[in-house]
Amino acid sequence: MDAPWFGFVLGVFASWRLAHLLAFEDGPWDLLARLRAALGNGVLGRLMDCFYCVSLWVAAPFGLLLGRTAQECALAWLALSGAACLLERMGRDPLMIQPLATEGEHHDLLRREADGTAEQSPNELQP
Repeated sequence: MDAPWFGFVLGVFASWRLAHLLAFEDGPWDLLARLRAALGNGVLGRLMDCFYCVSLWVAAPFGLLLGRTAQECALAWLALSGAACLLERMGRDPLMIQPLATEGEHHDLLRREADGTAEQSPNELQP
């Protein structure tokens, strides 16, 4: 690997793959699922459930391999984790932000009690 960018790209994909395996997959013979269950809701268990947390720790050894100085190792570590996080975000459904209801719109789940009476939806009316 003479080109440094090639090592970085390999490190990005390897970081993403390992972090995804640890955070979301059961692994061979359900070993990782059993490990996550054994860790429970403690600090380590919550870290294993967070892709972004796992990607930081998985990218660390790759950063050490890619950097020549301490500064390069630290920058490579964060860059590898960041790139793995971007890859993970690309594979998810986009975040949809709903606009807030404007005054005068009727919503079944919202009630207004400004004048002391609650507005009821048609489903709540008794015959």
